[in-house]
Amino acid sequence: MNAHQIDFKIHGDDMQFVEIELDPQESVVAEAGGLMMMEDGISMETIFGDGSQENKGIMGKLFSAGKRLLTGESLFMTVFTNAGQGKRHVSFAAPYPGKIVPLDLSELGGKVVCQKDSFLCAAKGVSVGIELQRKLGTGFFGGEGFIMQKLEGDGLAFVHAGGTIYEKQLQPGELLRIDTGCLVAFTKEVDYDIEFVGGVKTALFGGEGLFFATLRGPGKVWVQSLPFSRLASRVFAAAPQGGGHRTGEGSILGGLGDLFDGD
Repeated sequence: MNAHQIDFKIHGDDMQFVEIELDPQESVVAEAGGLMMMEDGISMETIFGDGSQENKGIMGKLFSAGKRLLTGESLFMTVFTNAGQGKRHVSFAAPYPGKIVPLDLSELGGKVVCQKDSFLCAAKGVSVGIELQRKLGTGFFGGEGFIMQKLEGDGLAFVHAGGTIYEKQLQPGELLRIDTGCLVAFTKEVDYDIEFVGGVKTALFGGEGLFFATLRGPGKVWVQSLPFSRLASRVFAAAPQGGGHRTGEGSILGGLGDLFDGD
């Protein structure tokens, strides 16, 4: 195997974190801000890209890191290495309520495509890049799903999604339509595209957006019930605007908020 072989345990229910067990000199890479805690003996290092381009020279590293800018991520990632003698643990927390999904790339064909904000951490050696869709409609109208990350290699990777996670195995030719924000990840065999929602009334008044992600099997798909963008929009819509006073039971906190305000 090219990627480090790590062990893990997922703790919690709706606010989960993943505990990674590292043998001496084993490493895990993660996005900045994902660390929850780590034991003594774990060293931290900031690197370009994901650490999978170490043998490809400085240009390979710069190219790998530069592609991450297209997904809105930092040029840098953090690598956590067990520099001690025995086993050590490092933990990474989910950023909002939901589930952490472990993906063993060696059992999933070596590649999984996922939403650009869902990646949490991975064994060092897993490549974290971008997946640009070839079809014009997907690129222009995909919304949240049009630029996606790809995880490649033979190690473990962890993604996070909101609400409840549904894993579905698509049969050859089987078609599934998903709201673009609810799509978490899919394996490389799945054919992915964007489909326009027909009908003027549906487009203008349906409330579900103008486009669906369409996925055709064979392959495996992961779907989330509560994308963060949907959660954030509901919270924003319910919050008082312009610093105004809450309006009682109809507000996001109602009387409880007034109690904290001293009313």
